[in-house]
Amino acid sequence: MNDFDSSAESEIRYPEDVASSAAFEPPEPETQPASTPESGPVAAWSKRIGAEINKVFIGQDPLVRGVIAALLAEGHVLIESVPGLGKTLLVRALGRVLGCAFNRIQFTPDLMPSDVTGSPVYDERIHDFRFRPGPVFTQLLLADEINRAPAKTHSALLEIMQETRVTIDGTAHAIEPPFLVMATQNPIESEGTYNLPEAQLDRFLFKLVAEYPSMDEETNILRLHTRGLGPDVALSQDLETVTGPAEILAMQQHCAAVLVDERVLGYIASLVRKTREWPTFALGASPRAGVAILRGARAIAALEGRDFALPDDVQEVILPALRHRVMLTPEAEVEGRGADELLTELIRSVEVPLR
Repeated sequence: MNDFDSSAESEIRYPEDVASSAAFEPPEPETQPASTPESGPVAAWSKRIGAEINKVFIGQDPLVRGVIAALLAEGHVLIESVPGLGKTLLVRALGRVLGCAFNRIQFTPDLMPSDVTGSPVYDERIHDFRFRPGPVFTQLLLADEINRAPAKTHSALLEIMQETRVTIDGTAHAIEPPFLVMATQNPIESEGTYNLPEAQLDRFLFKLVAEYPSMDEETNILRLHTRGLGPDVALSQDLETVTGPAEILAMQQHCAAVLVDERVLGYIASLVRKTREWPTFALGASPRAGVAILRGARAIAALEGRDFALPDDVQEVILPALRHRVMLTPEAEVEGRGADELLTELIRSVEVPLR
């Protein structure tokens, strides 16, 4: 199933006696703000961003939509894909289009926490130590092959991803918003890799799975290179900065103001709680997972030009928000079952809010 794809809805079937989420009524007019919908600008803003990114980053529309939704929801993204699908190009393109600073960290087994956060260095001019910021002090951070570093390095990112600050020698150093960590891991290789701890995984709002491009998309990629438009040339010549950090923060505020009906909140809570009693899950989702689904659903609603969330928005983010937060039982792993497959079965068992 493709995440953040409009076709995903058709792949999730519900019992015949359960009404479609399309029948869900938005909040009554009296509960909505008297002014025009605040979420409207987000849809137009995202179209500008997407149109510009598509000049150099061909295909992977669900991936781009997921990353933009995570940015709007003030979350972080873990991307699982084989090498060569353009993850670095996507972050570089986002940095240029969004007008944000970009850094990349290549995670290796010998990477130390100070290599990520920075460390105090002795300054002979002042005869004292001063803090030298590490590469994490940016706005868009690509943590490439994050599972190749040991746990002590992963722990350096915990405070940063949760609180957007670094504490060194008792002094807190804030990271300028907006701040998005996009981490990648290779699902094929296992030699020289470390499993991410549950606490680290829980800091990611979404886990996205990047797929290979279609035949037409791959042909278009090759066509760009025949014209001499390599990534560096395309980034410098074709892309324009169409927004800035201040506007991104404003879009995030629009998403945070999206209305969520009590029935939608109950639907989210039912889905999360169901994971804790599902027989093929050894570990269910925490309350933080419900918050992630809520924030993601609000972002999706805003991307669709609405100022209220529907169950459809919840269904679009449920797999990216939960697939890395549940742990399968040994029996399910032996049978070759996957988290997406089991979560899809779980979603079918929960009634969609009725009118």
